[in-house]
Amino acid sequence: MAIFGRTKKDTSQATSSKKEELSTATAKKITDGKAKVAQNNSSSNVRAVKGFAHILRRPRITEKATLHTEKGAYLFDVAPSATKHEIARAVSAVYNVTPRMVHIVTVPAKQKRSARTGGLGVKSGGKKAYVYLKKGETITVS
Repeated sequence: MAIFGRTKKDTSQATSSKKEELSTATAKKITDGKAKVAQNNSSSNVRAVKGFAHILRRPRITEKATLHTEKGAYLFDVAPSATKHEIARAVSAVYNVTPRMVHIVTVPAKQKRSARTGGLGVKSGGKKAYVYLKKGETITVS
């Protein structure tokens, strides 16, 4: 019985057409995935940069850091689980330079009081890395 002029559709045709749409959509996703894998294999430098994105968080731009750049040392905020070797590989892959030495400093977490509410909060710590380059090599940090 149709209410307000609507009639029931044949459900068998609707389900078969949905199955066909799903099968073509999955086939398309599989072929797109294969194309992406082939494209990623061709550009290894781009893949290396993406792989090291979690290690180097950002360059640390402070007054102290700019003084160290005159000596050939650059500061970076890095992941807390990063090691010296991983940081050196990440810098060489991203900036195309060869690090001479890497020093890691753990920044401790600090308690800060809010001026407005007077409540206590925690300023998160982290890890920073001093990366020393060979003479003549520089990194443009912006």
